[in-house]
Amino acid sequence: MAVEVILPMLGETMDEGTIIKWLAEVGQTVEKGEPLYQIETDKAVLEVEAPASGVLRKIFHQEGSKIPVLTVVGVIAAPDEDVTDHDLPEPGRRGRLPDVVEAKLAAETAPQGAVPGRIRASPRARKLAAQRGVDLSRVGGSGPGGRVVEQDVHAYLEAQPGATPAARKLAADAGLELAGVQGSGPGGRITKADVETALSKVGKAHEWKPSVVPALAASVPLTGVRGIVAQRMSTSAHTTARVTLTTEVDATELVQLRKLLKEQLEPSLGFAVSYTDILVTVVARALREHPYMNVRLAGEEIQMLSSIHIGVGVDTERGLLVPVIRDADKKSIVDIARTLRDLATRARAGNSIPDELTGGTFTITNLGAYDIDAFTPIINLPECAILGVGRLCERPAVHNGQICG
Repeated sequence: MAVEVILPMLGETMDEGTIIKWLAEVGQTVEKGEPLYQIETDKAVLEVEAPASGVLRKIFHQEGSKIPVLTVVGVIAAPDEDVTDHDLPEPGRRGRLPDVVEAKLAAETAPQGAVPGRIRASPRARKLAAQRGVDLSRVGGSGPGGRVVEQDVHAYLEAQPGATPAARKLAADAGLELAGVQGSGPGGRITKADVETALSKVGKAHEWKPSVVPALAASVPLTGVRGIVAQRMSTSAHTTARVTLTTEVDATELVQLRKLLKEQLEPSLGFAVSYTDILVTVVARALREHPYMNVRLAGEEIQMLSSIHIGVGVDTERGLLVPVIRDADKKSIVDIARTLRDLATRARAGNSIPDELTGGTFTITNLGAYDIDAFTPIINLPECAILGVGRLCERPAVHNGQICG
């Protein structure tokens, strides 16, 4: 019996994925459970296993295709089985998933009653659109059945000039395209006053001066993980009031502690405890004593969180990833060291699953290995704070009135 191959939903926040590589060709025999193709989400590159044993008879989406989750991408069947009924699925048709997932998707994609003009959109897309003042009727949907997903809203925003949410809402209500509005805010950002001025001048001609663009030797598309990271960092930088507090501390005892832990634990762990492992342990316990730092922004609310999940910035070839150590305040330093090492290794190899890279309540980023003394890290929204750690170095200091080395 022919079995459809689908692009699976590998995390609650996953809306779509890009097929990076097929690991089998049409006509090749495959075994159930063996890697069949690789997909790239906004978090990592993952392998998808064959759902059945047989021959890969059809491939509907080639490498490089970006498609919604649950889309049928191929067919596995017996060598002599008739698969003429399994032609290229019509746009929006999905494969069969477990009932619990089907029920969740049905609830999200079901038509909104008989109310005229209602837009089919995921809850995350609606939330983002409300926060950024986006009229969903202007956004093209790439989700199942034409549903607008969060990434569609991001793509729409990226194609628009920089503008405040109030300006976007006013322009959307008035049917005004922001492309023709001159921004007076910081960095040329369009404000509500700019939109009001433009509306008062509707019908007047606008003069545009051509700009000289330098020739490019080459370009690389800002897509995948890099594109998502760039978009999120830009959003954070433009929507949060960042206050950077910098201080220097005497790390003599920290260095001694790491040396002691290294001597005691390295034989059993098989690797040395890092400064980041210690920092995660200390920060997790500090957040229990200072719960107002363990919060999340949700619209106009600040949500106090009962769980402490620490994200740690990891530099990879595909961009900055932030694997999350869940319930860090309940873990020993040994557990944290093992967990962080495993998460970081998987992130650098591109094998993280989406749920390993979401749900953090506080983030630590350590640039000490790059000889950085101090920097301004960008807050990982919807978190409200981030700890940036610089290098350890020897400096003269005053102790009991004496300069010490």
